[in-house]
Amino acid sequence: MSVIWAEFQADHRLSSELRAWQGSRVTTVPIEVPPEVEETVREVFGAAGERWLGELPGLVEKLCGTWGLTVIGPAFGGGTHAFVAPVRRGDGSVAVLKVPVVDEENVAEATGLFCYGGDGAVTLYGFDAGSGAMLMEWARPGEPLLAQPGFPSLEGRPENASRVRLACTLLRRLRREPVGVPEDYPTLPTATDMVERWTSRLQHPEPELAEVLPEDLRERALAWCARLAVPAGPLLVVNRDTHLGNIVAAEREPWLLIDPKPYLGEAAFDAGFLIMIQVQSAPTPEHARAVVAATARDLDIPADRANGWAFLRAIEEIIWSVEDEDTEALPLHLAVAHALATSPAS
Repeated sequence: MSVIWAEFQADHRLSSELRAWQGSRVTTVPIEVPPEVEETVREVFGAAGERWLGELPGLVEKLCGTWGLTVIGPAFGGGTHAFVAPVRRGDGSVAVLKVPVVDEENVAEATGLFCYGGDGAVTLYGFDAGSGAMLMEWARPGEPLLAQPGFPSLEGRPENASRVRLACTLLRRLRREPVGVPEDYPTLPTATDMVERWTSRLQHPEPELAEVLPEDLRERALAWCARLAVPAGPLLVVNRDTHLGNIVAAEREPWLLIDPKPYLGEAAFDAGFLIMIQVQSAPTPEHARAVVAATARDLDIPADRANGWAFLRAIEEIIWSVEDEDTEALPLHLAVAHALATSPAS
């Protein structure tokens, strides 16, 4: 099951209740995950999720002792598989404690934040290698650049074009080579490993996938896999989850990235998810062509490779829809894949 929509999607505005907590001498706040997080953790992670839920209070207590923290409010809602709560540090400043259920998508979040060093993203203050927990800057007021309703996304609507351009500017700034990463930080997963997995799935598709994925799309996807298996340009810290809900208003800078899903790959990888979700608003070849051209221009990447990454991300959504038996979302992802496949940029 895909959990690509980030677990840190909450509105972080300070409520009057939380302001009161910050001004008081709160020393004990119940360590409880929001109901939607608990439900996802149990459903997706099974026995491992049950263990995580059971061990969470003790782990949070341990981390607070190690880092000199006091939890000052309830966990933020709106996520999927992490405990994310406001804390006060020993010097009186506030921060966010994030304890995730570590999976293949978020495993290197701390590594990405370390590489960014607070330049365009929230600052990482501490990382616990044993649990994957992070202590990080609290981006306030935390309003997202574009609130996410799920699929179909809103990024492709004309009224949001300026927001997408702003996001592209930030994504370009975030690209960098990983330098000086401590040994106990997770290794960045690679975009080429993703391509290898897609190739394997598409060369020998399960009957359920073969039934819904047209042969022309499968052949085109395999051709793109062969081409994108060889990176163009230097390997950089890039992002798998480039939607605008992960860019929030902050005090230190107007906008900061939260909840990265960092990978090591070519610059054009950044465009894959962002283009794919834009095409969802009108999955036609004409719209796909316009989206690819604009996004490639704003990210300063080749349009053809941007189109290829977006097409493969649409294929990935088809695979996930089949796995999850999500017959409601499947037609949308098929339409996006067809639009990107027949766009002149492809």
